[in-house]
Amino acid sequence: MKHIGLQDRTLLKLMPKLFGAVLLCCLAQTSLAQNMNWRGTIASFDGKVLGVTLRDGQSVLIDLPEGLPISATDRFSMEDVKPGMVLGVTTMNRADGSKVAIDVRPISSTAPQGLSPYDLQPQSTMTNAVLEAAVLSTESHELVLNYKSGSVKVLVPKGTPMSRAIPGARSDLVLGQTVYVSSRRNEANGYTAVRVQVGKNGVNPTQ
Repeated sequence: MKHIGLQDRTLLKLMPKLFGAVLLCCLAQTSLAQNMNWRGTIASFDGKVLGVTLRDGQSVLIDLPEGLPISATDRFSMEDVKPGMVLGVTTMNRADGSKVAIDVRPISSTAPQGLSPYDLQPQSTMTNAVLEAAVLSTESHELVLNYKSGSVKVLVPKGTPMSRAIPGARSDLVLGQTVYVSSRRNEANGYTAVRVQVGKNGVNPTQ
């Protein structure tokens, strides 16, 4: 029978602590990598830090890296939708299982395609996909979206919010303007923006 030496027993005692340390490190890295989305109005901007008053009345300060591009917002409608276009469509499920859009936007052709949970509304889903077909009617439209590994039909009721991102500038970040910011946790336990889209000429981000 093999006896466990003092060094081995010490190592066995340390293993749970080592495992815990590795797990905490992995969780911290995951937390830093996850995007946090903010929606609200601009409360302040000093050229480096953007202050946003959120829809629930709370506030958040977000660091804006110097080279981060700023997007403004322009109008987008079903008349602009064409087969082959890559769309980002946020949906909710109806009781009968059908999917209804609550936001429709054209997105970059290089954006990863697929379905993923989204935080625009509770239990909403983001679908990034190529438009295969569109059936237009007076009150509601139907989109057939192909995301490479599958396809989905989405109803788009009349009045569904739609917008498109266009090139903007830091000069568009004016007080009171509606803004959408996607950010990540930074090492100072604050937030650093990875994407900013601001309203312009009365057209606000819909995502």
